[in-house]
Amino acid sequence: MRDHVLGKLPKDYDLASTATPDDVIRIFGRRRTVAVGASFGVVMVQGPDKAAGQIEVATFRSDGDYLDGRRPSSVMFCRPEEDARRRDFTINGMFFDPIDETVIDYVGGREDLAAGIVRAIGDPIARFTEDKLRMLRAVRFAATFGFALDPATAAAVYHLRQQISQISEERIAQELKRMLSHETRAHSFRLLIQTGLFIEVFPELNSEASGAKRDAELTLMERTLHYLISEQFEPAMALMLRSLHQPSLPLPPTAKIEAICRRLKLSNDEVDAICWLAESLPILSDIPRKPLHVRKPLLDHPYFEWLLQMSAAIAAAENRVAFDVDFCRNYVSSLRGSKLCPLPLVDGQDLKARHVPEGPVFRVLLTKIRNEQLDEILTNRATALERLNTLIAESQGL
Repeated sequence: MRDHVLGKLPKDYDLASTATPDDVIRIFGRRRTVAVGASFGVVMVQGPDKAAGQIEVATFRSDGDYLDGRRPSSVMFCRPEEDARRRDFTINGMFFDPIDETVIDYVGGREDLAAGIVRAIGDPIARFTEDKLRMLRAVRFAATFGFALDPATAAAVYHLRQQISQISEERIAQELKRMLSHETRAHSFRLLIQTGLFIEVFPELNSEASGAKRDAELTLMERTLHYLISEQFEPAMALMLRSLHQPSLPLPPTAKIEAICRRLKLSNDEVDAICWLAESLPILSDIPRKPLHVRKPLLDHPYFEWLLQMSAAIAAAENRVAFDVDFCRNYVSSLRGSKLCPLPLVDGQDLKARHVPEGPVFRVLLTKIRNEQLDEILTNRATALERLNTLIAESQGL
């Protein structure tokens, strides 16, 4: 209903009715219904074919006590007015009557949509005490729509911010991904800071800087996120984990960044991407002066475009030209793919054929040959094998 009032095409539709789950199953038949949450009054109705998809049908309900800070211990079926008042925010508490084609609003959602306000329904302390995840949802909705947080709602988030720890890391990460993959990620970041949720979600990033210095750090990060052009959340996450650190310490090592990602239960691919981006960003700095064996693998990496997006955002936030980004794009366009990352001229079998035992020296020799190949010192297999023989002799003290 919210998107309809805003004039946007809804991504999906949910149907609420006075019909009980048993009524819904009886009307549509057991073959076309799935009681995914019948105890909470929710039944999924399958369309006439796969292309039609499915619709979630919920019975109007009021909730019992929330004992786990996430779900009600019981539900009671009720009238629409009561159902609306147990929901999270006024902009999410409206209904649409498809027969009369009218908006049914018991909570002032239309007025708040027009005013651009995210407001909890009723007592915000009670709404957030019932479901702690709503605090993050308040931030996401406000940022996504470019709205302001109602002062009482924002104050309730700040008051209860420490209780966000009662929510599973997976659910927190899900909200973070939705915030950081959206173009309004800078707005989300600002609201997370203002409500105190940021440090509750990322306690590892609590800074010792104070006053003007800390404010400058946060302002620069917000500007960087504003200029970041990406439809993925990994570049934004890498920027935050790498840049918001205790100034008395060096930048967080990859191990620390990985630990934060693992705590949030991110996937292996997501962890690998975030760690690589954070680790590689300083390598991109002054890339024209870097040797080819450093430059080429960086440019050939599958996440390199994300790295350029991060570097461009940092440059824009600092009001400077992104020379490194321009250089990389021009360099890649001037090369053919085979030149950027050619197949190795020698491999482990060549070392074994020369009776080099596997171990540290094994890797050193392969790395040395590979670097010289990428530096275009070695251009064919014959010269690479000659060089390998020389390095083996030197390693054996011959």
